[in-house]
Amino acid sequence: MTITASECNLETIRPWRDEYRREMSCQIIHDSIHVRSGWTREFMLRIGDAPVGYGSLAVSGPWKEKPTLYEFHVLRQHRSRAFDLFEALRSASGAVAIETQSNDPQLTIMLHAYGRNVISEAILFEDGITTSLAPPPGCALRRRVEEDSGRMFTHHAEPVGDWLIDADGAIAATGGILYHYNRPYGDIYMEVAEPFRRRGIGAYLVQELKRVCYEGGSVPAARTGTDNLPSRQTLQKAGFVPCGHILVGSL
Repeated sequence: MTITASECNLETIRPWRDEYRREMSCQIIHDSIHVRSGWTREFMLRIGDAPVGYGSLAVSGPWKEKPTLYEFHVLRQHRSRAFDLFEALRSASGAVAIETQSNDPQLTIMLHAYGRNVISEAILFEDGITTSLAPPPGCALRRRVEEDSGRMFTHHAEPVGDWLIDADGAIAATGGILYHYNRPYGDIYMEVAEPFRRRGIGAYLVQELKRVCYEGGSVPAARTGTDNLPSRQTLQKAGFVPCGHILVGSL
Protein backbone atom coordinates (compact mmCIF):
# COMPACT_ATOMS: atom_id res chain seq x y z
CA MET A 1 0.00 0.00 0.00
CA THR A 2 1.10 3.59 -0.66
CA ILE A 3 2.88 5.38 2.17
CA THR A 4 2.48 9.16 2.38
CA ALA A 5 3.25 12.11 4.62
CA SER A 6 1.02 15.14 4.17
CA GLU A 7 1.02 18.47 5.98
CA CYS A 8 -1.81 19.05 8.45
CA ASN A 9 -2.72 21.27 11.38
CA LEU A 10 -1.90 20.62 15.02
CA GLU A 11 -5.45 19.66 15.95
CA THR A 12 -5.39 16.80 13.44
CA ILE A 13 -2.49 15.05 15.17
CA ARG A 14 -3.62 15.75 18.76
CA PRO A 15 -4.75 12.15 19.49
CA TRP A 16 -1.40 10.81 18.24
CA ARG A 17 0.51 13.39 20.30
CA ASP A 18 -1.39 12.31 23.41
CA GLU A 19 -0.35 8.71 22.74
CA TYR A 20 3.23 9.85 22.17
CA ARG A 21 3.26 11.59 25.56
CA ARG A 22 1.89 8.49 27.28
CA GLU A 23 4.55 6.27 25.73
CA MET A 24 7.37 8.68 26.56
CA SER A 25 6.34 8.99 30.22
CA CYS A 26 9.01 11.63 30.87
CA GLN A 27 9.68 15.32 30.36
CA ILE A 28 9.53 16.15 26.64
CA ILE A 29 11.94 19.02 26.11
CA HIS A 30 10.39 20.48 22.94
CA ASP A 31 6.74 19.80 23.77
CA SER A 32 5.80 23.46 24.01
CA ILE A 33 6.99 24.64 20.60
CA HIS A 34 3.99 22.99 18.88
CA VAL A 35 1.75 25.82 20.08
CA ARG A 36 4.12 28.67 19.19
CA SER A 37 2.69 30.28 16.09
CA GLY A 38 4.86 29.67 13.02
CA TRP A 39 7.42 27.53 14.81
CA THR A 40 6.40 24.10 13.52
CA ARG A 41 4.92 22.19 10.61
CA GLU A 42 2.97 19.02 11.31
CA PHE A 43 2.62 15.99 9.05
CA MET A 44 0.15 13.10 9.12
CA LEU A 45 1.61 9.73 8.15
CA ARG A 46 -0.62 7.30 6.25
CA ILE A 47 -0.53 3.79 4.87
CA GLY A 48 -3.09 3.81 2.12
CA ASP A 49 -5.91 5.98 3.45
CA ALA A 50 -5.33 5.05 7.09
CA PRO A 51 -3.54 7.51 9.40
CA VAL A 52 -0.85 5.66 11.36
CA GLY A 53 1.22 8.41 13.01
CA TYR A 54 2.69 11.86 12.64
CA GLY A 55 5.91 13.83 12.37
CA SER A 56 6.83 17.35 13.50
CA LEU A 57 9.28 19.77 11.91
CA ALA A 58 10.76 22.79 13.74
CA VAL A 59 11.17 25.78 11.39
CA SER A 60 11.62 28.85 13.61
CA GLY A 61 13.66 29.97 16.59
CA PRO A 62 16.97 28.07 16.73
CA TRP A 63 15.81 25.97 13.75
CA LYS A 64 14.93 28.85 11.39
CA GLU A 65 17.82 28.14 9.02
CA LYS A 66 17.78 24.34 9.43
CA PRO A 67 14.33 22.68 9.33
CA THR A 68 14.63 19.93 11.92
CA LEU A 69 12.52 16.85 12.63
CA TYR A 70 11.94 16.64 16.37
CA GLU A 71 8.99 14.25 16.78
CA PHE A 72 8.17 11.04 14.93
CA HIS A 73 5.51 8.70 16.24
CA VAL A 74 4.05 5.62 14.58
CA LEU A 75 1.31 3.47 16.08
CA ARG A 76 2.73 0.26 17.50
CA GLN A 77 0.93 -2.05 15.07
CA HIS A 78 2.48 -0.22 12.09
CA ARG A 79 6.09 0.06 13.27
CA SER A 80 7.27 -2.65 10.91
CA ARG A 81 6.93 0.12 8.28
CA ALA A 82 8.71 2.76 10.40
CA PHE A 83 11.65 3.29 8.03
CA ASP A 84 9.36 3.67 5.00
CA LEU A 85 7.19 6.13 6.91
CA PHE A 86 10.22 8.14 8.01
CA GLU A 87 11.53 8.34 4.45
CA ALA A 88 8.15 9.69 3.33
CA LEU A 89 8.24 12.24 6.14
CA ARG A 90 11.78 13.29 5.32
CA SER A 91 10.88 13.80 1.66
CA ALA A 92 7.67 15.72 2.33
CA SER A 93 9.11 17.94 5.06
CA GLY A 94 12.42 18.92 3.46
CA ALA A 95 14.17 18.38 6.80
CA VAL A 96 17.94 18.82 6.96
CA ALA A 97 18.46 17.69 10.56
CA ILE A 98 17.06 15.65 13.46
CA GLU A 99 16.94 16.63 17.11
CA THR A 100 15.69 14.12 19.64
CA GLN A 101 15.89 12.86 23.19
CA SER A 102 17.76 9.58 23.45
CA ASN A 103 14.89 8.28 25.61
CA ASP A 104 12.59 8.68 22.58
CA PRO A 105 13.17 5.27 20.96
CA GLN A 106 11.43 5.88 17.62
CA LEU A 107 13.21 9.06 16.52
CA THR A 108 16.53 8.03 18.08
CA ILE A 109 16.55 4.96 15.84
CA MET A 110 16.00 7.19 12.81
CA LEU A 111 18.73 9.59 13.95
CA HIS A 112 21.31 6.82 14.06
CA ALA A 113 20.08 5.27 10.81
CA TYR A 114 19.94 8.47 8.74
CA GLY A 115 21.87 11.10 10.69
CA ARG A 116 25.43 12.28 10.32
CA ASN A 117 27.74 14.14 12.72
CA VAL A 118 25.57 13.19 15.69
CA ILE A 119 26.45 14.96 18.95
CA SER A 120 24.98 15.35 22.44
CA GLU A 121 23.98 18.91 23.32
CA ALA A 122 22.69 18.22 26.84
CA ILE A 123 22.19 15.54 29.46
CA LEU A 124 18.66 14.99 30.79
CA PHE A 125 17.98 14.17 34.44
CA GLU A 126 15.03 12.69 36.33
CA ASP A 127 14.51 12.56 40.07
CA GLY A 128 15.86 9.35 41.56
CA ILE A 129 16.78 9.91 45.20
CA THR A 130 15.20 11.91 48.03
CA THR A 131 18.05 13.78 49.71
CA SER A 132 18.22 15.47 53.10
CA LEU A 133 20.94 18.05 52.61
CA ALA A 134 21.16 20.59 55.43
CA PRO A 135 21.33 24.27 54.50
CA PRO A 136 24.92 25.53 54.40
CA PRO A 137 25.85 27.70 57.41
CA GLY A 138 24.13 31.08 57.34
CA CYS A 139 21.95 30.14 54.35
CA ALA A 140 18.16 30.10 54.09
CA LEU A 141 15.70 29.53 51.25
CA ARG A 142 13.02 32.13 50.59
CA ARG A 143 10.95 33.60 47.79
CA ARG A 144 12.38 36.52 45.86
CA VAL A 145 10.69 39.86 46.60
CA GLU A 146 10.72 43.17 44.73
CA GLU A 147 13.25 44.67 47.14
CA ASP A 148 15.83 42.07 46.01
CA SER A 149 16.10 43.56 42.52
CA GLY A 150 18.56 46.29 43.45
CA ARG A 151 21.10 43.87 44.93
CA MET A 152 20.73 40.92 42.57
CA PHE A 153 23.95 39.45 41.19
CA THR A 154 24.48 39.28 37.43
CA HIS A 155 23.18 36.03 35.95
CA HIS A 156 25.16 34.59 33.04
CA ALA A 157 23.54 31.19 32.39
CA GLU A 158 19.98 31.21 33.77
CA PRO A 159 17.21 33.74 34.35
CA VAL A 160 16.67 35.21 37.80
CA GLY A 161 14.51 32.69 39.64
CA ASP A 162 11.50 33.13 41.91
CA TRP A 163 13.38 31.48 44.79
CA LEU A 164 16.73 32.42 46.29
CA ILE A 165 19.27 31.47 48.89
CA ASP A 166 19.91 34.25 51.40
CA ALA A 167 23.43 33.94 52.86
CA ASP A 168 23.66 36.23 55.88
CA GLY A 169 21.84 38.97 53.98
CA ALA A 170 23.52 38.46 50.60
CA ILE A 171 21.83 36.79 47.62
CA ALA A 172 23.96 33.71 46.99
CA ALA A 173 21.84 31.92 44.38
CA THR A 174 18.48 31.99 42.64
CA GLY A 175 16.43 29.28 41.00
CA GLY A 176 13.00 28.36 39.76
CA ILE A 177 10.78 25.83 38.02
CA LEU A 178 9.53 26.09 34.43
CA TYR A 179 6.14 24.51 33.75
CA HIS A 180 5.77 25.02 30.00
CA TYR A 181 6.84 21.44 29.26
CA ASN A 182 4.40 18.54 29.17
CA ARG A 183 2.59 18.21 32.48
CA PRO A 184 3.14 17.06 35.15
CA TYR A 185 6.84 17.81 34.65
CA GLY A 186 8.58 20.91 35.94
CA ASP A 187 12.08 21.89 34.79
CA ILE A 188 14.36 23.04 37.59
CA TYR A 189 17.03 25.68 36.95
CA MET A 190 19.35 27.69 39.20
CA GLU A 191 22.51 29.79 39.24
CA VAL A 192 24.94 30.44 42.08
CA ALA A 193 26.87 33.71 42.36
CA GLU A 194 30.59 33.22 41.81
CA PRO A 195 31.73 34.09 45.40
CA PHE A 196 29.37 31.44 46.82
CA ARG A 197 30.21 28.49 44.59
CA ARG A 198 31.66 25.18 45.82
CA ARG A 199 29.90 25.48 49.20
CA GLY A 200 26.97 23.11 48.56
CA ILE A 201 24.53 26.00 48.05
CA GLY A 202 23.51 24.91 44.54
CA ALA A 203 22.74 21.33 45.58
CA TYR A 204 20.71 22.52 48.57
CA LEU A 205 18.74 24.91 46.35
CA VAL A 206 18.02 22.17 43.79
CA GLN A 207 16.89 19.83 46.57
CA GLU A 208 14.47 22.45 47.90
CA LEU A 209 13.16 23.27 44.41
CA LYS A 210 12.44 19.56 43.95
CA ARG A 211 10.39 19.70 47.14
CA VAL A 212 8.49 22.81 45.97
CA CYS A 213 7.80 21.09 42.64
CA TYR A 214 6.33 18.01 44.30
CA GLU A 215 4.28 20.09 46.74
CA GLY A 216 2.72 21.82 43.72
CA GLY A 217 1.66 18.48 42.22
CA SER A 218 4.40 18.32 39.58
CA VAL A 219 7.38 16.04 38.91
CA PRO A 220 10.86 17.62 38.89
CA ALA A 221 13.25 17.21 35.96
CA ALA A 222 16.42 18.98 34.87
CA ARG A 223 19.11 19.12 32.20
CA THR A 224 22.58 20.54 31.74
CA GLY A 225 25.18 20.94 29.03
CA THR A 226 27.09 17.77 28.25
CA ASP A 227 30.42 19.32 29.26
CA ASN A 228 29.15 21.19 32.33
CA LEU A 229 30.69 18.99 35.03
CA PRO A 230 29.94 21.29 38.03
CA SER A 231 26.25 21.46 37.10
CA ARG A 232 26.12 17.70 36.57
CA GLN A 233 27.65 17.06 39.99
CA THR A 234 25.26 19.51 41.64
CA LEU A 235 22.20 17.82 40.16
CA GLN A 236 23.43 14.39 41.19
CA LYS A 237 24.20 15.54 44.73
CA ALA A 238 20.58 16.73 44.98
CA GLY A 239 19.24 13.32 43.92
CA PHE A 240 18.82 13.69 40.17
CA VAL A 241 19.96 10.78 38.00
CA PRO A 242 20.80 10.86 34.26
CA CYS A 243 18.07 9.52 31.99
CA GLY A 244 19.03 10.61 28.47
CA HIS A 245 20.70 13.04 26.09
CA ILE A 246 19.53 15.69 23.66
CA LEU A 247 21.01 14.43 20.40
CA VAL A 248 21.33 16.39 17.16
CA GLY A 249 22.54 15.34 13.74
CA SER A 250 22.37 16.44 10.13
CA LEU A 251 20.46 14.50 7.46
